[in-house]
Amino acid sequence: MARHRPRRGSLAFSPRSRSARALPRVRSWPDGPKQPAIEGFAGFKVGMTHAFIVDYRKRSTTAGQEVSVPVTVVEVPPLRIVGARLYERYPYGMRIVAEVWGSGLPEEVARRIPPHPASSPEALAAFGEKHGDEVRLIALTQPQLITGTGSKAPEIFELRVSGEKYDERRAFALQKLGQEVPVDQLTREGEFVDVIGVTKGFGFQGHIQRWGVKLQPRKNSKHRRMIGTLGPHNPSFVSYRIPQAGQQGYHRRTQFNMRVLKVVRDPRTEPIAPAGGFLHYGEVRSACIVLHGSLPGPAKRLLRFRAPMRSRVATVEKVDLRYFSTRSKQGA
Repeated sequence: MARHRPRRGSLAFSPRSRSARALPRVRSWPDGPKQPAIEGFAGFKVGMTHAFIVDYRKRSTTAGQEVSVPVTVVEVPPLRIVGARLYERYPYGMRIVAEVWGSGLPEEVARRIPPHPASSPEALAAFGEKHGDEVRLIALTQPQLITGTGSKAPEIFELRVSGEKYDERRAFALQKLGQEVPVDQLTREGEFVDVIGVTKGFGFQGHIQRWGVKLQPRKNSKHRRMIGTLGPHNPSFVSYRIPQAGQQGYHRRTQFNMRVLKVVRDPRTEPIAPAGGFLHYGEVRSACIVLHGSLPGPAKRLLRFRAPMRSRVATVEKVDLRYFSTRSKQGA
């Protein structure tokens, strides 16, 4: 009888390549509501604590009971909309048809891109008559509103505008130009969001640490923290299924259907930080949201939110949050 040994280490995320940058890219967008709406947002990961909620999962063995769950706090200062773009589809993907920029861009934008002058009234009028397939907003973060990160340079990215009618989406983009957008534009308490982020990086790691394969026997003559073989002689190449050393962590990951348990608009009137503050983060001063479960990346990392692509929930009910822990996380 052939010896059976299940493989060690999941191939689900292979190849485990290093992310190009800490700000993840949203590769696809859902089909949103019929009325024009913003389908994305961004926030800075603060830390974790726990809370007591009434279990809303109907198929859970503790459905309807009070349970303790891990929660993650994300600070979400408002985004500033600085521009808008129109895209059209062609045989090789998407290309820009028109682009406009608002006035009053902060000086810190020059740390990322060359300064863009505000579009003239003629350009805005031409933008309102252009035809395309997709409408997107150019948004930037405002790191000066938070204390968790010392960066002065804002991150710049695009947010898709959903809607049934193209003319309404285009008018919606022009209306938002130069405004600040709060997180309420994307989600509210009880709804689901997709979270896209880059995990904590661990650099170059060996076979054992990276894949969890077994150590070689003690009397092995060469190495213990090494795989036994790279594969057969034929075919004469090393398969990608062979666990080998390489990059561990700092991977782009998407977590679907993360439920928003709480939205705190002013942490000064509604305390959310534990005694002594969150570890490895500054003071929470802006609006923040509390999500059920853990999120990728260390504290201070920028996470991107997206309207859920796989949500099958017809009705959204507000979560019954009984207790939110603000006890010290300093180990005392």
